[in-house]
Amino acid sequence: VQLQASGGGSVQAGGSLRLSCAASGRTFRNYAVGWFRQAPTEDREFVGAIGWGYNNTYYADSVKGRFTVSRDDAKNTAYLQMTNLKPEDTATYYCAARKLFLSSNSKQYDYWGQGTQVTVSS
Repeated sequence: VQLQASGGGSVQAGGSLRLSCAASGRTFRNYAVGWFRQAPTEDREFVGAIGWGYNNTYYADSVKGRFTVSRDDAKNTAYLQMTNLKPEDTATYYCAARKLFLSSNSKQYDYWGQGTQVTVSS
């Protein structure tokens, strides 16, 4: 699976962004998609994920209630809708894929897209 993340940008605190993760190469619907982020000098951290079934999602506590992961298998694309953004959400965001089941562990993902930068100013 080849993944390409897009949609990053600069917003003020309280604003919203929607990131996209476009997939190609294999049967996208059989893959779970995870979103991770990494700020300078920090470790990569889990943000949210969606399993191969549309109803199965999981979020980090830091984004729960503000971020929503979704997918459109007809378009081979997953999304990360981010609302009420905070300066601490500033990071490079990555999407990743693994077969079937979601995970919050980055080491369990086999395929990664390039990052897209999100900057939130106060």
